[in-house]
Amino acid sequence: MYSSSITALLLAGGRGARMGGVDKGLQRFNGTPLARHALDRLAQQTLPPAEVLINANRHLDDYRALGAPVWPDSLPDFPGPLAGFLTGLEQGRTPLLLTLPCDVPHFPLSLCEQLAQALQASGADIAVASAAERAQPVFCLMRAGMRLRNDLAAYLAEGGRQVEAWTVRHRRVAVPFDDPRAFANANTLDELRALEQPPCSSTRCG
Repeated sequence: MYSSSITALLLAGGRGARMGGVDKGLQRFNGTPLARHALDRLAQQTLPPAEVLINANRHLDDYRALGAPVWPDSLPDFPGPLAGFLTGLEQGRTPLLLTLPCDVPHFPLSLCEQLAQALQASGADIAVASAAERAQPVFCLMRAGMRLRNDLAAYLAEGGRQVEAWTVRHRRVAVPFDDPRAFANANTLDELRALEQPPCSSTRCG
């Protein structure tokens, strides 16, 4: 599996309701906007993606200033991360799409490589990260063909919103990572401050 096959989509299009309505991807983590931190961490991946896109619905110029193409949801009213998935499937130009949220600052540096290896070995449609036997379905690598794109569009049109419920409609492989703290997310500003302490002693958490 080659990095040229992979587009990464950083999901920063939510309402940030539990964070008081702020734009979560622009909140500071150790002095750096969460979205900028995630872009830097993607560049450090053991298998860096060929292209990175940002899915955002507010403050688009601020996100564009981070240096990656920015695409809003193609659906109205902030329908959730799956709307971002659909945007990535519509706008990505590679055979595979990696999705990840902007509010998990310690995601593994081996994320892309391990998901790609599992997807290739299993022949599945979607590889989903897992830690402590718990799926992390927003962290996934999927085949970016018309079949998944059309099925996702139909699922959203029917009112579906759950990432887990959509991914299990397809051939899916779970990919275990060693440290569940690497997938800890920040729903509140207090949680974000707590995450400023690294979750493990190594730069590779998984």
